[in-house]
Amino acid sequence: MPIRARCRHLVAGQVQGVGFRPFVYRLARELELGGFVQNTPEGVVIEVEGTTDAVAAFGRRLPAEIPPLARILHHDQTPAEPSGETAFRIDKSAPGSGHEVLISPDVATCPNCLTDMTDPANRRYRYPFTNCTNCGPRYTITRSVPYDRETTSMACFPLCPDCAAEYADPADRRFHAQPNACPVCGPKVWLTDASGTRLAEGDAAIRRLARALADGAIAAVKGLGGFHLLCDATNDAAVRELRQRKHRPSKALAVMVSNLDTAERIGEVGPRARELLTGTARPITLVPVRPKNGLSPAIASDTTEIGIMLPYTPLHHLLLGDFAAAIGGDRPAALVATSGNAGGEPISLGNREALSRLAAIADIFLLHNRDILIRTDDSVVRPLEADVAPDGGHTPRHMFLRRARGYVPSPVILPVSGPPVAGLGPMLKATLCLTKGNQAFVSQHIGDLESLEAFGFYEEILDHLQGVLKVRPEALVADLHPDYPSTRFALEQNAVPVLRLQHHVAHIYAVLAEHGLREPVLGLALDGTGLGEDGTLWGGECLLVDPGAGTHKRLGHFAPMRLPGGDAAVREPWRIAQACHFLLGDKAPGDGLPWPWITGRESATRLVGTMLEKGLNCPVTTSCGRLFDAVAAAIGVCQTIDYEGQAAILLERVQDMAETRPYACPVDLSANPARLETLELFRQAATDAARGESAGRIARRFHLGLVAGLAALAGEMAARTGIARVALSGGVLQNRTIATLLPPALRKRGLIPLSQRRVPSNDGGLSLGQAFYGVFVTR
Repeated sequence: MPIRARCRHLVAGQVQGVGFRPFVYRLARELELGGFVQNTPEGVVIEVEGTTDAVAAFGRRLPAEIPPLARILHHDQTPAEPSGETAFRIDKSAPGSGHEVLISPDVATCPNCLTDMTDPANRRYRYPFTNCTNCGPRYTITRSVPYDRETTSMACFPLCPDCAAEYADPADRRFHAQPNACPVCGPKVWLTDASGTRLAEGDAAIRRLARALADGAIAAVKGLGGFHLLCDATNDAAVRELRQRKHRPSKALAVMVSNLDTAERIGEVGPRARELLTGTARPITLVPVRPKNGLSPAIASDTTEIGIMLPYTPLHHLLLGDFAAAIGGDRPAALVATSGNAGGEPISLGNREALSRLAAIADIFLLHNRDILIRTDDSVVRPLEADVAPDGGHTPRHMFLRRARGYVPSPVILPVSGPPVAGLGPMLKATLCLTKGNQAFVSQHIGDLESLEAFGFYEEILDHLQGVLKVRPEALVADLHPDYPSTRFALEQNAVPVLRLQHHVAHIYAVLAEHGLREPVLGLALDGTGLGEDGTLWGGECLLVDPGAGTHKRLGHFAPMRLPGGDAAVREPWRIAQACHFLLGDKAPGDGLPWPWITGRESATRLVGTMLEKGLNCPVTTSCGRLFDAVAAAIGVCQTIDYEGQAAILLERVQDMAETRPYACPVDLSANPARLETLELFRQAATDAARGESAGRIARRFHLGLVAGLAALAGEMAARTGIARVALSGGVLQNRTIATLLPPALRKRGLIPLSQRRVPSNDGGLSLGQAFYGVFVTR
């Protein structure tokens, strides 16, 4: 008689709500094993009993054959005493508090569910909430763990007999699919006008909305993580009206298209972009825009890229299909799909909230009654095609500009464990990060903390992360700037200790966290502005960061500039250009090089001159971002901005790629810290502009010169310190030219560049660096 054995498995990670228990059930039945599988707060507990060969085969095959959405972080196996059990069962989830369960990100509709929706004979034909274990909402509908229907916003929708049978059948792909529903028992949609009056319900509401969009209407549509504002992307009048109502005059808008063929008609979709567009996360994917693509020129007039996404919910698929039918085949079926908010506010998620906040923007509203529990914007990703070499062993070939839906709350795995720590993030592009053991959970994009509504959202997410992760931070890490709302939040509580970390040092720690490094690195932090340890505003820094020792040192920086008027200079880059001219001895118009911004600003320039002479409200900065602003203004590309980074975006866009000569950007090693003479870049650019050189050639020479200067600075500091790894972070790394040219320039000097791929290099990744620092300091 074969010898029997029993083994207990504890599997932790992303193993609930992803079809893991049905997979275990089928594998155990195939191997003729008895036992059970059960969701618990600690993870999935499995006990299998049978012949020793079958039990061993189960242990080998379990991690190798997991479902595509599952992710195992820990897998423990321990022998158990056989009990004679021969049948295998799925037990009800165990209650309690735990620490090892990951909630899956929201997942795009799978092909099988799309087939169900397009089959007239299927009971889910054209049902806008169709899903199964392999797709659908997760994070945005989850209150707590374990991930069961009663802990989601689907708890108020009792299953009908047909759905209940699917839910209970381990052989069905909807077994324990918590959002499972159908037209009989599930959520409903309806259409209203801006006053809330119902116009249509169910399928008729979607068809009528598609017709209204084709006729030029602006719509607010409740989606997965909040509301979108939609309009016909080919209708120039509708796009411009949406911009005016949303108070978004220039910043690029994303579009949602019906299929990959339409995406390729609008933009140049490479292999990696195709993977992103059609994958399970479905982010907004930035691709080079094609000329004469049929879209309104007002969608992304400042850039050479356009953000495209494909439908990721059943509702989107139905709406885009009906919209394509309504407009015919003469123009692309593309809808502007931008966040459902007014400027500075978080995305709307509730019906009443949207009708109140968006009534002045949208003509028509598509609502539904499945509650969104967690606001989550669309992620924004730039694919890195064959022109970018991998670095540091990273496999992702894309960079995040915004990390949210489809990726959150998947953790970053740290190289060390420690007590739970919260990184509280910055002022702009805010995120939060909470650690648990060696896992760092970076929140979705929260936005700029400049309004009470945005800060309320910030506090909601901090509470939610603590709830779903079942931890309370034992330390908070905040920025040095005392006026950041996140810093004030930390200092106004006295429950846990508060650590402070300089903004750009935190950027470098974020790179270390991504790459799992504990060793010292050099860091190039190329950013806007952050309060420095000397009281000035840093932003173009070469740092030595040693996480093991918990120390850092400023080795070098950009040439200092002044910001006349402080924040006013950020909004009006001509002020920074005038300050740079002042440093070069051109203190008034006509003293030297021409000032292209002066017409119509004569009195303002005199006032700025007085401020510079007397040193009034002219904070000192070494910011890389502000250098871009100054050059853009000096050569006539951009004098004022209406969104962050606009001057740099325009400067990058106008580059003449045929130009190969870089400007000189020497390193002054006699200074302490060393100084990269970036004012020389400005002088050369302004001089060439005065000679009548084209803005395209100047912009290209500037970019090439900055890359060469940064590589030289890093090379000199590597020679001094013996450190070859160079971490690259900061918002300027989202400039495609810098991001693609700087790593190979460093490699040519024998250095090892480390770039960010799992969180944004802009301030959206800052909280990860803060939290990683906190883990080192407190462990």
